[in-house]
Amino acid sequence: MNLIESLNRQLERNPNIPDLRPGDTVRVHARIIEGDRERVQVFQGTVIRVRGGGAGATFTVRRIAAHGIGVERTFPFYSPRVEKVKVTRRAKVRRARLYFLRQRRGKAARLKERRTQ
Repeated sequence: MNLIESLNRQLERNPNIPDLRPGDTVRVHARIIEGDRERVQVFQGTVIRVRGGGAGATFTVRRIAAHGIGVERTFPFYSPRVEKVKVTRRAKVRRARLYFLRQRRGKAARLKERRTQ
């Protein structure tokens, strides 16, 4: 076992981040530091990518901001800056990377909801 594997085993994943999949609509509460102040900023959007399995594991969330501009933010799974993540909706997708949503606007960017029992 090498050094990187031993460090990955010692890490504990942030307990406030649930199991995420591409297509999930999430609300990410991230801590932002502005000067000497610290506040929580909420970023809501669709998970378009989940990558990595170790300490560098991240997920990317995309949303449409004002005037139809797409904004993507990447959050690390192991970061203490991510306060909590709430899954508001799960969608049925057939891809691991939803990059095709970047070219779609409005109703064309909708994803079918996944039914859970």
